[in-house]
Amino acid sequence: MVAFSTRRPWLVCLLGLLLSLLAGVYAARNFAMTTDTAELISPDQPWRQRELASSRDFPQRQGLIVTVIDGATPELAEAGASRLAAALSRRPELFRSVRRPDGGEFFDRNGLLLLPLEQVRATTERLVQAQPLLGPLAADPSLRGIFTTFTTALQGVIQGRAELADLRPALEALAAPLEAAAAGRAAFFSWQALMGAGPAELQQTRRIVLVQPVLDYSALQPGAAASAALRATARELGLTPGHGVTVRLTGPVPLADEEFATLAEDAGLVTGAMLLALVGILWLAVRSGRFMLAILATTLLGLVMTAGLGLLAIGRFNLISVAFIPLFVGLGIDFGIQFSVRARAERLRHPPIEEALVAAGRSVGRSLALAAAAIAAGFFAFLPTHFIGVAELGAIAGLGMVIAFLLSVTLLPAMLVLVRPPARGQAEIGFPLLAPVEAMLARRRRPVLATAALASLACLALLPLLRFDFNPLHLRSPDVESMATLRDLMDDPARSPNGVSVLAPSLAEAPALARRLEALPEVWRTLSLQSFIPADQEEKLALIADAAMFLGPALEGVQPAPSPADAEVLAAMAPLAAALRQAPGDGEAAARRLAAALDRLAKAPEAARAAAAAMLVPPLRLLLFQVEALLGAEPVTRDSLPPELVADWVTADGRARVEALPRPDAQDDAALTRFAAAIQAIEPEATGVPISVRAAGGSIVTAFIQAGLLSGLAITALLALVLRRARDVALTMQPVLLSGLLTLASCAALDLPLNFANIIALPLLFGIGVAFNIYFVMAWRAGEQDLLQSSLTRAVVFSALTTATAFGALWLSSHPGTASMGRLLMISLGWELLVTLLVRPALLARLADA
Repeated sequence: MVAFSTRRPWLVCLLGLLLSLLAGVYAARNFAMTTDTAELISPDQPWRQRELASSRDFPQRQGLIVTVIDGATPELAEAGASRLAAALSRRPELFRSVRRPDGGEFFDRNGLLLLPLEQVRATTERLVQAQPLLGPLAADPSLRGIFTTFTTALQGVIQGRAELADLRPALEALAAPLEAAAAGRAAFFSWQALMGAGPAELQQTRRIVLVQPVLDYSALQPGAAASAALRATARELGLTPGHGVTVRLTGPVPLADEEFATLAEDAGLVTGAMLLALVGILWLAVRSGRFMLAILATTLLGLVMTAGLGLLAIGRFNLISVAFIPLFVGLGIDFGIQFSVRARAERLRHPPIEEALVAAGRSVGRSLALAAAAIAAGFFAFLPTHFIGVAELGAIAGLGMVIAFLLSVTLLPAMLVLVRPPARGQAEIGFPLLAPVEAMLARRRRPVLATAALASLACLALLPLLRFDFNPLHLRSPDVESMATLRDLMDDPARSPNGVSVLAPSLAEAPALARRLEALPEVWRTLSLQSFIPADQEEKLALIADAAMFLGPALEGVQPAPSPADAEVLAAMAPLAAALRQAPGDGEAAARRLAAALDRLAKAPEAARAAAAAMLVPPLRLLLFQVEALLGAEPVTRDSLPPELVADWVTADGRARVEALPRPDAQDDAALTRFAAAIQAIEPEATGVPISVRAAGGSIVTAFIQAGLLSGLAITALLALVLRRARDVALTMQPVLLSGLLTLASCAALDLPLNFANIIALPLLFGIGVAFNIYFVMAWRAGEQDLLQSSLTRAVVFSALTTATAFGALWLSSHPGTASMGRLLMISLGWELLVTLLVRPALLARLADA
């Protein structure tokens, strides 16, 4: 093959260019990539079947953007969520559904009924006590009405009919926004907090809007358009921190999209470092710019061919199968280095480039062919596994190894004939300086091999400490919005994303199931459709009816006064300031402070009073609306629940979902594992994030174990078929196993767990290890001596350095998963080199003596 390519270089190069052009055109026209992580694992897995069944039963809960709205006040949060949900609902081309699980008409009217009885009693009592303020404010919900209402209340204090201490909290609360308005600063005021006699809690200042976007899985960020439109809508509505509202996105869609954004942030740095290392060390390996360019051109054209053939065979790429790019580059360049370094060495005996290339093909062609076949067999071993992502990677990478080998013995020599690298500088192809090391290893081979055996035993002892990090969240940057928001939700037990769902056969059986789950010590509380049917309704409705009797006449059917002009507001301020200075009793300091704020506000421009109205009036109107709505509470039954709420908890065929939430103090991985296991012990059909994460990790580990065993058997069988001696097969595989043990033991000792990202590097590491050892065994079988000083060792060392430094550049990434892959590659290739330079020569020296 090499001889033909050197005789017909133009034909071979044109054929290579034509094939790569056809492959490139096919890839461009048929490019397809799915970023749907749900498609990475076979749907035949039992836990995946349960997930898919849950997706069919509750499609509205899938593919969500969880929009978290935090307000400086409860009113800002509620108003922001309501306005945002309404605006998004008008964009069906981007959003399939928009829901508020904690708001809307049902909760406005019946939310008070869902609180404990004592809390309902306390709330209604406070509302009744606030009746003297609420009535006048309802009649004139403006800055004028606020000032007039408090003036009236203060007159009662001045006349001795009321106590100033009762008004002090309100006076203190009003002073701050009025002072800010007079000074031109932003401030926020909550009537709900004032009426509630205390600061607002997180449950009151946070709202959730669940958005199901239209996803485009042909894009790297399927939900990017919807997320961008959502954020733009929030800005247009003034839902910004400057206006007291923060809108953040999390959930499956933003988490996946921002994963790619994080990777792209360092793409320039990582790619630049990779290319610099690749080119620099490749030049050191072959010491010829023309050799280097030929290797890079061959690798690039082979990569294009592999992409086209992969799309033809599989039909699309996935998030994992695109890793064929570094796999092909790493191993393809290895083949190129092996061939090129050998060719340079052959020029010492065969100066014409054509003769040197043919001699190189005769010398290393069989070892390259066996290495390519063995690596391809290792990749193809992933095909039978349930891990579809890696199975497709194995298919594409296996085909790529065939292409890489064929190009290394056809296109590469043809290019070298055309570029005709000079024959000068050929004196030192190998590493003559390693001669003393090789002699020492031959003399001390027994201690070296004994040390290797002891190291293997030590590695085996460390393996039980090796961890697999099942949590994919640990691979994401903690600084991106979606991750930071998700961690906030994890700290909010009522909104934890780590709930586990179980289906009861019917709604009637759901309460018994909920009680069984709540009996588990790992479970904090359960939710079901019955959770939205209040208990003690008669007592609560009676309390609300009593409050309505006092408040109803003042709120219902009232026609609010028209908005005042600025002059009317100023006219209402003077009496209030005077009354504040006259009112005696406990609270005089607060009264005087508010009076001073009114004086400054009166002297300020009209815009300052408009700003004060914007701070005080909208939350007042929202409070009045909410009070009027909750006073209209009615008995809640299963039939009166909103259909969209029912659909979240009951399937179309009548089965009822019960959700169990973990304890607030048990949100770490170990606790969530115990939580999921405890539920599955009594309800094996349960589904949820803690269960899926663990099951996915188990499926992936199982897939790699299966593939490892299959590839080991396949490679061993292939080596036995070609080498025909059990000793030579063992000789090839022993160093691979040793370097693998050293790598895994290093991860255990350094507490560097395997994870969903760095485990993808294992096929590359295994392939390189098998290839290196095949090269040495085949050279040893051919009778070559002093291998440590030879061009083969030079090729192996620089191939390892090229791969290690190029792909070790991934360590520079700020993305935790990518950085972990870079660390694993560097550690493993370091051990590969050490075994190659120290253990392998001692092993071959022992056999040579034998």
